[in-house]
Amino acid sequence: MSAATAGFSHPFVAHIPLKADRHTHLERQIPLPLVVNPDPDSDSLPHREVCFGVDKTVAVIGSGISGVCAAAHLLKHGLSVTVFERSDGAGGVWKFDERPPEDPPYDYRPPSYGDQHRIPTGAVFEGGNADLSNLEVRFAPPGPCYAGLKTNVPTPLMGTALGDWPEGSPASVSHSDALQYIRSLAKKSGLDAVTEFNTRVEDVRKTSDGLKWKITTVTMEKSDRIPGTRFTQKVRIFDLVVVASGHYNMPRIPQIEGLSEWKVSFPDRVIHSKRYRNPEKYRDQNVLVIGAGVSATDVCKELGDMSNKTFQSTRNGRFDLPASALPPNAIRVARVERFVPPETKSEESALGNNQPIPGSVILADGTVLQDIHQVVIATGYIVSYPFLPQLHSDTTIDANPDDELVVTSDGIMTHNLHKDIFYIKDPTLAFIGVPYHVATFSLFDFQAQALARVFAGSAKLPTEEEMRREYEERVGIKGRGRFFHSLVTPGHEIAYVKDLAEWVNSYVKGTGGIPMPTHSEEFLKEYEVLKTRLRGLYPEVAKGDGRSQE
Repeated sequence: MSAATAGFSHPFVAHIPLKADRHTHLERQIPLPLVVNPDPDSDSLPHREVCFGVDKTVAVIGSGISGVCAAAHLLKHGLSVTVFERSDGAGGVWKFDERPPEDPPYDYRPPSYGDQHRIPTGAVFEGGNADLSNLEVRFAPPGPCYAGLKTNVPTPLMGTALGDWPEGSPASVSHSDALQYIRSLAKKSGLDAVTEFNTRVEDVRKTSDGLKWKITTVTMEKSDRIPGTRFTQKVRIFDLVVVASGHYNMPRIPQIEGLSEWKVSFPDRVIHSKRYRNPEKYRDQNVLVIGAGVSATDVCKELGDMSNKTFQSTRNGRFDLPASALPPNAIRVARVERFVPPETKSEESALGNNQPIPGSVILADGTVLQDIHQVVIATGYIVSYPFLPQLHSDTTIDANPDDELVVTSDGIMTHNLHKDIFYIKDPTLAFIGVPYHVATFSLFDFQAQALARVFAGSAKLPTEEEMRREYEERVGIKGRGRFFHSLVTPGHEIAYVKDLAEWVNSYVKGTGGIPMPTHSEEFLKEYEVLKTRLRGLYPEVAKGDGRSQE
């Protein structure tokens, strides 16, 4: 944590308290849509007929690539759309901000805690530029984009139906190029006129009659004419809601013995990878990177020859990248068992900039690491939708959710979605961007195309019973857990999109509507190349789905 951040204090800004009314334990109540069934023999859920159609209003939460695709296709199909984005511009994870987010708590926090700080309605803050910057970071925490971030999926696989990449784009592009592409799609699709930036969604729940959604937002407003920054709350009513808030919000901090003590003693030496921005501070130092997934390996590559030595600690998970992906000065080591604090307090306060941390790290195989200067925790993120507290349960384990929950205490998957999009219990709530290990831009665009046709009323969902049966069959095949949403197995992403298109088009053909396309020949050709790469990166996973092995 920087000195400026550590010194910032204001009565209007505080961490979200852990309160019973904010975290749903045993008293969850989810008002369902009112049933109005003109045809008692109908096998469709009546509220779908009532709530879907081009005359409906839709709230889209987030303006990263998933939110932009969702909003653009909804607009194209004639619905009234409002996009809420808590930062000052579209782009999501590809929006680089040299300011890192604040440190997450290093003691346990449940998924419903989220990554947002509460700011009371009507609060007005007047201060200098540094304090204002800290306030902005607290209101809309910057994402994990670092200075050297590039796409790791070839651009031919990341196109959308909304627009092509600029001619001549290389296979891998910088974060600024990806950001420009997303923003060009938003502008071209008319989203600038329907997006409320600097507006954070605080709460989403059904109205008392169960027919619509009540959304509470807080907007951060700055004006040249009126001094200070004002926070204004509004409550709006919508027919439909799309959650497109992304994967990379709430950092997952492993509960390793001694880690929180190291963080307290050496706050600038221990960070989550969401705060990583560039390798310069690690020059000639020994760095411990915890995790062996994509983010962890990217950090190791970034450090390259900059660090003296990099130790990458792994649990040997099924999504670990191979050690061959590491630079020459990086060493793959066993799981961290515990962090041993310094023997005396005086050693903590006397630590110089170039001195290693005067403690040791015990690994699971008994190895002891010493002379570590920096620790980067790259253990991923917790699934969290803090604006939907009634769909969270912080006391229910992942293996035993009921049919209403979306997030359980593990925070490793999004439960009860039909085709990873529609909330089965009430499909007027939908999610875009849940699958991973995919060609993100194109996959989310296909999801958005299917969503728009359903919300516009040109395609119909199965009955709740049919959606539930399909979902439970999938759980039986893949098991619950992190692997549930993964499409890493070669061919599964293609099959997923084909399934969406066949279902949607079975209705569109009879209405004279525009059929939903599937992958182009160019995509399929590039995908064959990607499959070979995936087999090398995830040899065990690529053999087939099987059950999740966390």
